[in-house]
Amino acid sequence: MKLRQNLRHWAAKKALTTPVISDVANDKLVDLHTKIFLEKADEEAREDRRAHLDGFFDATMDTYVAALEAGFTEAEAREITHIQANFDFFNHGWTEMMEIPAEEFEDHFRRYEDFFKRYGISVDDPLGDFSPVGGVPSAPETPEKRDQPAYENAIAGFADDVYVQDDSGTVHQGGDTAEPAAVDPSDAPGLDETDVADS
Repeated sequence: MKLRQNLRHWAAKKALTTPVISDVANDKLVDLHTKIFLEKADEEAREDRRAHLDGFFDATMDTYVAALEAGFTEAEAREITHIQANFDFFNHGWTEMMEIPAEEFEDHFRRYEDFFKRYGISVDDPLGDFSPVGGVPSAPETPEKRDQPAYENAIAGFADDVYVQDDSGTVHQGGDTAEPAAVDPSDAPGLDETDVADS
């Protein structure tokens, strides 16, 4: 999968792994992710999906931290959560919100298979053990969209590794960009109300 990576992503990592501010950062990042993905949905469907996405993304913040603790890079940990989201979008038939085509799911799953299996994550159960007690709020499905030949926002061809695009536009395979020496967690996406950074 191809992801963007800049200072604000490193700041998000710092914020989510720092006591006291992690809860605030979590809430702001959930709001930001919900906003970004709802903008890809038809306007009339957005409010019906909001509570589900809020609950889902809240759970993936725990996945992200667990992946970091398991030794994955920032980009890999973030990619893991995006794969979870794409599984969920596919299950609901929200194909316009998908970032990768469903035919690449297996390749993405295999790259993180040990982690996914450890936490019971699968296409059918995208949150696995990270699902909150009682699950996340339900939302209307559009299963007929799963039969479409193309998903308008999905980018194919990046299933073999994690790719990160830096601010210069350079794409790095393997998520191997260097973490800045000094990172201010207040620069994390969502902590600034005007922030519209990519997730």
